[in-house]
Amino acid sequence: MRFRTRSSHVIDLIFPIALFFVFAASSLSVLILAANIYASTTHRLAANDENRTALSYISEKIRQSDAGGAIGLSKIDGTDCLTMSAVYNGTPCTTYIYEYEGMLKELFINDGVSVSLKSGKDIMEIVSLSMEQLEDHIYRFTSVNSDGTTSSLITSERSVP
Repeated sequence: MRFRTRSSHVIDLIFPIALFFVFAASSLSVLILAANIYASTTHRLAANDENRTALSYISEKIRQSDAGGAIGLSKIDGTDCLTMSAVYNGTPCTTYIYEYEGMLKELFINDGVSVSLKSGKDIMEIVSLSMEQLEDHIYRFTSVNSDGTTSSLITSERSVP
């Protein structure tokens, strides 16, 4: 009985190598796509967080200062400001929250002292912040972050005079 030996062809070597390169290229392209999706998702989440953080900060400050008629809006040098009045140790004081030169700022001063917007404490970066009073004791705050993403918050005073 005679056994036949199989002769080796070039295709027997090229096919597994080609299959390996197709698999490697597919794996690399899936990896690149996944990295791009991850980067864009984290970028969107960070932009969203910037707006939500600024608006949450404003909301929390309103809740902390919520006393009958203590909260209002004013314009100082053409800039919208959230004003929160209080009395500390017998001295009337006002807290201002506003956007100035790309920063959300807070300024706490005694009443009667001249207000300088650049003197406020930097809270965080923000492109713009608009404020409007919708009704008595109901306010809308709209922030725009560095991405151009816009978020709004409608809030109200709980203790009204």
